[in-house]
Amino acid sequence: MNALATETRALSIAGIRRLLRAPIVGRQLYLCGQVESTNATLSRLARSGAPEGTVVLAEAQTAGRGRLGQPWFSPPGVNLYASVLFRGPLALKEAPLFSFIGGLALADAVREAGASPAIKWPNDVLVDGRKVAGSLIECGARGGEVEYLIVGVGANLNVDLDELTEALGPAAAGATSLRAATGREVDRDAFTASYLNALDAWAQRYRAEGLRPVLEAWRELDILTGRRVEIRSGGPPFVGRVAGVDPDGRLVVKDALGERRTVSTEEIYPCD
Repeated sequence: MNALATETRALSIAGIRRLLRAPIVGRQLYLCGQVESTNATLSRLARSGAPEGTVVLAEAQTAGRGRLGQPWFSPPGVNLYASVLFRGPLALKEAPLFSFIGGLALADAVREAGASPAIKWPNDVLVDGRKVAGSLIECGARGGEVEYLIVGVGANLNVDLDELTEALGPAAAGATSLRAATGREVDRDAFTASYLNALDAWAQRYRAEGLRPVLEAWRELDILTGRRVEIRSGGPPFVGRVAGVDPDGRLVVKDALGERRTVSTEEIYPCD
């Protein structure tokens, strides 16, 4: 391993609570050793009536997932794996917008930890052009209304880059950790509290002021607008230039003929 070898330091609910100032997020905190995924664990709690603001943290995940079902490397004791529960009233079409809220909260925590974040639509947080964190939104709905919504995140904090390479292979070239970026170990309790505080603040601002301030802040960190990208979905891929996001949070891409297309679930690969 390199000079910044991995060290295991357990998360502490007491340590997180000392720094937690969110009025809603973190009302209940569950800290697990190893779970399938924090989203799956919190989904079961949500269906059993857990209140808004419930948080599930884990030291390790055996089946962590990212966007489009991609696996998320979740080794024990070094990173952040967390899921937070929100409840309505929310329309089903609002659910994807929490990707922006989750991304902004992660970016705020990354900045507080001493790095400069950027965001790649819809939910990747980057440092120095490499992915350090991401979010996954899941929800339960009834009759077009959200019954519960879960914002799940994974953030590479102290994982060693050699471990990332061994686990991810060539894909590790696009990933990093905050420890590698800043040159110092990240206090996981402090980062967790910082993220939960920011998530609460952005969620409450969205509810009070609507999507506009969220998108304005998100656009300041967006790295795709104006760039050529390749869009890959179930059909043939196409190349276009990103024109921004629409009011529903979908990516707007102009193809070679100038036609505007909206992208919601496809994979995005920058061409330049």
